[in-house]
Amino acid sequence: MSITLLSFIFEMQEVKAQGPPIFTDTPIMLGLEGRGIRTFGRYINKENVSIYLQPIAIPYNLTAKWQVGTIVPFAAVSPQGGDSRFGLADIKVFTKYQLVQKDGKGKTFRSLIKIAEAFPTGNTKKSPPIGADVYQTSIGLVNGYVTTLYGIYTEVAYNIVFDGRPDNLIYNIGLGVPLLPQNYPPKQINVFLEFTGNYLPDNKSNHLFIAPGIQWINGKRFLLETGIQLPLVEEVSEGVKTNFIYTLGTRILLF
Repeated sequence: MSITLLSFIFEMQEVKAQGPPIFTDTPIMLGLEGRGIRTFGRYINKENVSIYLQPIAIPYNLTAKWQVGTIVPFAAVSPQGGDSRFGLADIKVFTKYQLVQKDGKGKTFRSLIKIAEAFPTGNTKKSPPIGADVYQTSIGLVNGYVTTLYGIYTEVAYNIVFDGRPDNLIYNIGLGVPLLPQNYPPKQINVFLEFTGNYLPDNKSNHLFIAPGIQWINGKRFLLETGIQLPLVEEVSEGVKTNFIYTLGTRILLF
């Protein structure tokens, strides 16, 4: 893989100014989003069940524009009045390819296509199930406009669910702002305000969350982040509504 010195310097400037969003995907594929590892704990509190997820995501850059990766999640499901279960959930593999890169002084616009495949590896033979028990294919477009003062990110993806189950449309948008002056090695605090949505065309139901978060970058190889998702619109049956989703995680650049 060959990366020009200018591109490398620009990527380091972006890392100092902006880390990737917490809930929305990013079109930046170097720094903390490439050749690294991401893991986070996500606690989902619903009216009738609590779910704890611990995914491990490993992206790898094949070239400066092409990335592949895998997400291996573990889940603990605790329904009210029932037994809890813990185990491997549905494994996902993904690939990203950069379509557009327009750089300016202290700013950049990036756009990429992302394809992901989820496999029904979670055990669903016992209750409560861990996994969806179905193959899922997601095709999406990720955009980002990043400057030294702020970053705007958008993500739209259509998720095809097989075995006769309803598909869904994912739509996310995020705004990130760095709070500290730029320096090297980078030490930065970023605050984010994101909106994460999921629309099911078959039954015309919508799920929209507001998601504030904060992120701490200490050097070019380590990032710590946390955020909470609160429902604004959730068209589901009574008893299964979401109270909140809390996330705490880290990203580490390995090499």
